[in-house]
Amino acid sequence: MRTTNWFYSESVIPRCLRRGSLLQFHHVALIVSDYARSKDFYTRILGFKIIRETYRAERQSYKLDLQVGGAQLELFSFLNPPERLTRPEACGLRHLAFSVPDLDATRAHLQTHGVTLEEIRIDPTTGKRFFFFADPDALPLEIYEE
Repeated sequence: MRTTNWFYSESVIPRCLRRGSLLQFHHVALIVSDYARSKDFYTRILGFKIIRETYRAERQSYKLDLQVGGAQLELFSFLNPPERLTRPEACGLRHLAFSVPDLDATRAHLQTHGVTLEEIRIDPTTGKRFFFFADPDALPLEIYEE
């Protein structure tokens, strides 16, 4: 049976986007309030590798491309960006989750850098352990056990 919902209708989805052709995320972009602080957090504390760093003079802002597994995280700086209104239950991005092979070692590493961590929880669906913490702009981040 063909659905009449426009979003799922085969007739409106281009062939190139049908049935699994979107393979993975390419990048996620974040606007940060303090570029140097966020660059330090994501590179030194979380260990993401810098792909490139670009200063855009016309915007008076930086763009930092970071390698995260097979995807990228982009950090943008803008003058006076508005603060996040709620945490985390709001429309839009709720949180970013990163998988790790050793949850306990990752937790210990973050604690040595003074990162405030929530308690470890168990995903009732998968039985995997996870916990939350926040980046320098209070964006919720999750560490999820592989």
